[in-house]
Amino acid sequence: MRTDSDGRPTRAPLSRDRVLQGALTVADAGGLESLTIRSLAQELGVKPMSVYYHVANKSEIIDGIVDLVYSEIELPALDGDWRTGMRRRAASARTVLRRHPWAIPLLQSRTKPGPATLRHHDAVIGSLRTAGFSVTMTAHAFALIDSYVFGFALSESALPINGPETVAEVATSMFPADFPDLYPHLIEFTTEHVLKPGYDFGAEFDFGLTIILNALSEPVPGGSTEPSSP
Repeated sequence: MRTDSDGRPTRAPLSRDRVLQGALTVADAGGLESLTIRSLAQELGVKPMSVYYHVANKSEIIDGIVDLVYSEIELPALDGDWRTGMRRRAASARTVLRRHPWAIPLLQSRTKPGPATLRHHDAVIGSLRTAGFSVTMTAHAFALIDSYVFGFALSESALPINGPETVAEVATSMFPADFPDLYPHLIEFTTEHVLKPGYDFGAEFDFGLTIILNALSEPVPGGSTEPSSP
C-alpha cells in the first residue's frame, strides 16, 4: 500500500488499469447494471470527469473488464494433452464465471476484443489444431465446449439454491402441495436424487464435460481430422 510522508495510506495514481480494476469491482458487487461512470468514480474516489481521461466511454470500460475476465482463465498448453488442457481450461472458466457471473452473456458479444481475449482464443484453437483437429473440427469443438461451459455457468448463476443447505427448502417449496400425484416423475426425481444428502448440481459439470471430450476424441486417433462416417 502506498503511504505519504507521514505514513498515511494514499491511493495509487489514476490509470487505465486502475479504472478497469475499479469497474470490475463494481460489476462484481452489483452486476453490470450497477456500473456507471458515477458509481465507478465513487469506487475510485475521484470525480466522474477524471475517468474520461483514461477511457472514452462505458463501452470501452466493458470491453476492458471482459478482457480482464478472460485473463483469469487458464489457457491450454500447445505441447500438452489436448483433453487435459481443455478440461483444465473449462474448469477454470467455470470458476472464473462464478466470480463474475455478469460476464457470462458478454464473453462472446464484444466486437473489440482485448489482448487477453485474443490470446485465449488463439491458445484454445492452437491446442486443438496441434492435437490433429482440422480447421472445421476445431470450429465444431470450440463451439461445443464453450456452449456447454457458458451454458452450465449461466444455469448455475440462475439457480435459486444458495448452498447445499438450501436445497431441501427450495425444492419442496416448488411442489404444489394440493396435487402431489400430478407430477410423479418430478417428485420421484426430487426425493430420490435432489433431496439426497450431499446433492450438488455443480457435480454434473464434470459428467457432461467428460461426455463431450470423449465424443470429440473419436476422430482424432490415427491422425483422422474429420468425424467418422456413420
